[in-house]
Amino acid sequence: MTATIETATDRSALLRLEGLRVTYPEHRGHDGPVAVDGLSVTVPPGRAVAIVGESGSGKSTTLHALLGLTPRTARVSFERLEFLDDSGAVHRVDDPRALRGRSVGLVPQDPVRALDPLMRIGAQFAELHRHFLGLTDKEESRNRTVAALESVGIDRPVLRLRQYPHELSGGQRQRILIALALVGEPRLLLADEPTSNLDATVQRRVLDLFDEIRAERGLSVLLVTHDIAVAGERAEHLIVMRAGRVVESGPTQDILDDPQDPYTRQLLTSLPSGLPTRPAFRPASPPQVVLASRGLVKSFAGGRGQPPVDAVRDVSLTLHRGQTVAVVGESGAGKSTLLRLLTGLERPDAGAVFLDGAEARAGRRARADFARRVQLVYQNPARSLNPSFPVGRAIAEPLEAHRVGDARSRARRALDLLEQVELPAELAERRPAQLSGGQLQRVAIARALALEPDVVVLDEPVSALDQAVQFALLKLLGELQERLGVAYLLVSHDLGVVRAVADEVIVMHRGRVEEHAPTAAVFEAPTSPWTRALLDAVPTLRLPAPVTPLPSQNRKKQP
Repeated sequence: MTATIETATDRSALLRLEGLRVTYPEHRGHDGPVAVDGLSVTVPPGRAVAIVGESGSGKSTTLHALLGLTPRTARVSFERLEFLDDSGAVHRVDDPRALRGRSVGLVPQDPVRALDPLMRIGAQFAELHRHFLGLTDKEESRNRTVAALESVGIDRPVLRLRQYPHELSGGQRQRILIALALVGEPRLLLADEPTSNLDATVQRRVLDLFDEIRAERGLSVLLVTHDIAVAGERAEHLIVMRAGRVVESGPTQDILDDPQDPYTRQLLTSLPSGLPTRPAFRPASPPQVVLASRGLVKSFAGGRGQPPVDAVRDVSLTLHRGQTVAVVGESGAGKSTLLRLLTGLERPDAGAVFLDGAEARAGRRARADFARRVQLVYQNPARSLNPSFPVGRAIAEPLEAHRVGDARSRARRALDLLEQVELPAELAERRPAQLSGGQLQRVAIARALALEPDVVVLDEPVSALDQAVQFALLKLLGELQERLGVAYLLVSHDLGVVRAVADEVIVMHRGRVEEHAPTAAVFEAPTSPWTRALLDAVPTLRLPAPVTPLPSQNRKKQP
């Protein structure tokens, strides 16, 4: 369908959207929840505008509506949508689908979902070359793809053409999404949470790449993020959304210096980087060592005649009861492989794992006992929970697997665990799809606690959550640890989170431990250059202290 386009007169903005409203009808066609209510946004040429807000605030829905990508069940309306073309003429757009690819490019939120797992990278570029450029010559498409990958900093681009998405790191997949969004040579990039699951150094490189592309090509960027620190560092203009409405809008530094709305102040005060360093771990009596490793080594085949990849090299650690140890490092450092070794999901090539001083051994009974005492909270609870199970059954599933109690006692235990993680009992009958991201992560924690484990391994437990939910969840984890005495092994790319909750920090690089020290020492006096690189990459905000609502004439607090 081709949009009707009429020439307009205002040339002050590349994109101007006024009065966007998105609703999802309930049964019998009546309007249901309002996802976006009356939003207006202006993106000047060559500038970056950021939309921040909690999950469900309407940020991503706004981007999808701008390109006509909302579900068919959604009702989308707007008062005006205008776009400035290459010749300097402003056009009024009736159908947003006319903007896709050639005028506006989209960098989706999740590269794992956005990239076709069954197509090689080169084929995915060739598909867009045919669609947007009418290019059918295979050699020309290949040359353009190599140049595109080089332009976004992908190493060995010719090799990457033949690879599938699962063979690439998170940072590489994100760069490829950016390159794909640029195939149609758009003038505006929409970036939907482009760095939410990346470690600090990779995050900075990706954000630097956006800045470089803006400078080289004169592009504008509309960035959606739940991280107000990223928005504050990278955007000239800030829009704060909550429950589908804009609550505050204006120049970024003005909002950071002088937030008018209580919700904006809440976002600023709940930044993990603003939390104090956790006090030193000083138990009243000598702590019990619950989990330890000695000299762990793990390698994987390199493939296509390449040498083996050393994922973990001679890693030793000790975790005491009631203690939290965090493992940090950039993508490919070996964090995930170490986690799998420590939880028994992978067997080491050398070295050993110890539980209560006894070496973890093979054998069905030994593995079952280890699994009962060492539980794992996965990064994405929506994928780790069975979507067909009610929440109560999902929480009780470990009890059923280990034959603990009968159906009635397991159901009671599930309700007790819901109460422990501060969720209402009525959620026990709901399916995971009916819960928010923060609620799902609490359910995952409740499930991990069902068997009363000695150790809970937390794999990026708050990386996909907005700041207010992160703050509440970290507080909950601390209270549970104090009450139950459980030990946490935390893997996180968010150094603000690590600083607030960890007693000790292990910094990994290319499979080795580069630094292992109490949290305060790592953050205040790092000894490894890799640690300093991680700390230097953390986004920083220039905030006044204290944050107080004072009058401002230069921007708007929305009604």
